[in-house]
Order: sequence, then C-alpha cells, then structure tokens
Amino acid sequence: MTSPQRILVVEDEPLIAMMLEDFLEVLGKDMAGQADNVGDALALVDGGGIDAAILDVNLRGGEKSWAIADALAERGVPFVFATGGTQDGLIEEHRDRPTLAKPFTMDGVSKALDALA
Repeated sequence: MTSPQRILVVEDEPLIAMMLEDFLEVLGKDMAGQADNVGDALALVDGGGIDAAILDVNLRGGEKSWAIADALAERGVPFVFATGGTQDGLIEEHRDRPTLAKPFTMDGVSKALDALA
C-alpha cells in the first residue's frame, strides 16, 4: 500500500493548520479539507475523497475529535491523533491509534503519514 495522498486536517489553531498545509505540500500530499470543529469535519468525512486524516484531539470550545475518529474508522480511513499529551489522554476505543506529537516537525508528519500506509 502506498502512503496516503489526500489528507484531512482537523486543527483549531489557524497558524498550525497553515503550517500543516505547507508540510503536506512539501511532502507531495494534497489537503482533502481542513476543519476546526467536529461538525465541519464530519461534513468533510461524509463528502469522501479522504485517504487519511490528522486529528487534533482537543478542539475549540472543549470539543474532542472522537466523533470524527469514529466516522473515519467506520469508513476504513486511517488517521493519526495530534496531541501535546500522551496516548493516556485518548479514549479506550482509540488508544491503539497512532499519535503525532506537538510541536509538529516535517519529519514527524512524514513518518506519521507513512506509518498509516
């Protein structure tokens, strides 16, 4: 299996989202969409065309990305949780999912996406 090409980014900090978009471009990936809340992200997931996703665990307003993770898992779309914490902060249903540590680096993003292949 090849590395995913169309990546959904769910990140509530605009500067971090833009940095991830730049990283994806340099890595030869396409951004399948960007959302900063659960509702918008679920709409993008429903729209399809996503090979993988990077999900910030903690979103604005106290939202968590669990519903997005569930929707992606139901569709068989791999994803990585972006977190400044550890996997201990993940709910039991998704504790086995890979994490991408903040602050992000180009190498870290590349390795995380390659691991989803």
